[in-house]
Amino acid sequence: MDTDSATIPELITWSVATYGDTEAVVDGDTRLTYTELGRLVDQAARAMVERGIAPGDAVSVWAPNRWEWIVAALAVSRAGGVLVPVNTRFKGPEAAYVLKAAKVKMLFVANGFLDTDYVAALDGLDVPDLVDIIDMADGGFDTFMADGEAVAHQAEIERRSAAVGIDDINVVMFTSGTTGLPKGVQVRGSAIIRAFNPCITGLGLTQGDPYLLVNPYFHAFGYNCGIIMGLVKGAANVPVDIFDATSVLELIQRERIAVFPGPPALFQSLLNHPDLESFDLSSLRGCMTGAATIPVEMVLAMRERLGFDTVITAYGMTETSGLASFCRPEDPPETIAGTSGRAGPDIELRVVDDDGVDVATGAEGELWVRGYQVTPGYLDDPEKTAETITPDGWLKTGDIAVMDADGYIDITDRKKDMFIMGGFNAYPAEIERMMIEHPDIGLVAVIGIPDERMGEVGAAFVIPAPGSSPTEADVIAWCREQMANYKVPRFVRFVDELPMTASGKVQKPELRENAADLLAS
Repeated sequence: MDTDSATIPELITWSVATYGDTEAVVDGDTRLTYTELGRLVDQAARAMVERGIAPGDAVSVWAPNRWEWIVAALAVSRAGGVLVPVNTRFKGPEAAYVLKAAKVKMLFVANGFLDTDYVAALDGLDVPDLVDIIDMADGGFDTFMADGEAVAHQAEIERRSAAVGIDDINVVMFTSGTTGLPKGVQVRGSAIIRAFNPCITGLGLTQGDPYLLVNPYFHAFGYNCGIIMGLVKGAANVPVDIFDATSVLELIQRERIAVFPGPPALFQSLLNHPDLESFDLSSLRGCMTGAATIPVEMVLAMRERLGFDTVITAYGMTETSGLASFCRPEDPPETIAGTSGRAGPDIELRVVDDDGVDVATGAEGELWVRGYQVTPGYLDDPEKTAETITPDGWLKTGDIAVMDADGYIDITDRKKDMFIMGGFNAYPAEIERMMIEHPDIGLVAVIGIPDERMGEVGAAFVIPAPGSSPTEADVIAWCREQMANYKVPRFVRFVDELPMTASGKVQKPELRENAADLLAS
């Protein structure tokens, strides 16, 4: 298979034929070979056809990492549909926005995860195109799969798979931004395969490797780097639905995990485990991390105490199919800790000033990315697409970076104010938009502040509405009901005024500079 031009349906067929009896999925008592996975994927695809899913229709999965997630997601591609993953931490209104915007017709959920009733969460909300909800947690998936037992639609599945081209959109992943409203990033499946293949090859993932996936499948790190790359390399996908350090260490020992990607906070939790030395981690070989600053000492500890032979860092965003740059295995620890690597093959990076002119080597500027893996645009939003992608194909990332003479980049700041909590991107504008709906909040500004365990957490500075006296506990509790937990500010402070520009915008740099004093008050 040519990984530079393969589609996801082609990859599924090829991996099943190539890896056959090799284990493909290990999820508790469920163990599937590639042959078995292929059979289930086609059965699910036939069920989708039977239930009315047409080529180009949107299908969502709103569920934690589990083997059914993999089957459903791959079946969407085989049926010629478009996968729209939904964040499991989303509350009903957040999920409804995504489902409506993408015109989702079929939704898979897992009721009961984190004590959440996903179906009830959508009650009364505007999701006009949604006609079919399958609960994977209560036998609903078995009923759904029964619709695909007959082979009557297999010829149609093959026809639809063959019709998928390398320029077709296979996934729409929603990411928030400075406007406060989620944007649907269109992603080509062929670009995912082509972008990640050299990176994962360098990481050493190979046929039969137990591949631990704590990264949520709804995220580019989990779906693109996890599910799709697992198929390319013939690895055994080992999903984890909720991260717990002890459980993960036990799983590594029991399943002899070989490769394990994840955000820095995850590995720091393992390193901090009081009984770390009692676990047999000798099977670990490769790790890819990123999305936050990593001390050199942590890279060395991951090698010495966790046993990784290879540790690399990388940089990407949903708009770049999840990857733009990565370190190479031979890079020294200082480079791995201090940079996000250099561009992948056939990918270009620039660091520019406010006028789009290249800055000098070693100077700060905004990072621009160009290549085959850059999104063709945002779903139904040509204005935002034109604002973000130049006519000659350069994606304005909004991240501030420094590039050295060898092309390695160091992300030094985020032009869009985004902060990363435990590997999840959190956008202050979106959080502020939601918080301002609280009746006791007159004005609010949110920033990210450093946190030893999570990397960064949100801090909200609130001017109360006239005549109101909200408390920090009340505001935080309200936020927990309205938004995903990683967006919920960990600190709320009430202030009489916020630093403002002449045009009436909050001066976030000044707020960050004074955050320590404000939080101590």
